[in-house]
Amino acid sequence: MKRKGVGQMLRMPSMQAEMLRRAEVIKGVAEVISPVDQNSPDPGHYQRSWGTSSTSRGGRHRDRATATVRNTAYYARWVEYGTEKVRAHHVLLRAAQIGGRN
Repeated sequence: MKRKGVGQMLRMPSMQAEMLRRAEVIKGVAEVISPVDQNSPDPGHYQRSWGTSSTSRGGRHRDRATATVRNTAYYARWVEYGTEKVRAHHVLLRAAQIGGRN
């Protein structure tokens, strides 16, 4: 195998499409398992804030296709990791474990 050929394969549009497909699956699982606080001013905001993106120049060396799943709610970090008063929900972790198999 040649490094250049492997690099081209890792950046192919079909590889980027597959990474995005997998990210969309994880996003779908995250939306389903997201907690919803019915007492908040905007119930379901966290659940609706999931998004995905992809690039052909990702990874540590910018040499491969990658996709990212993120939540844009300002409090997403606290939902994921918890605080001293609120338990961690690990929504993204659990979604990746469940959806990452597909």
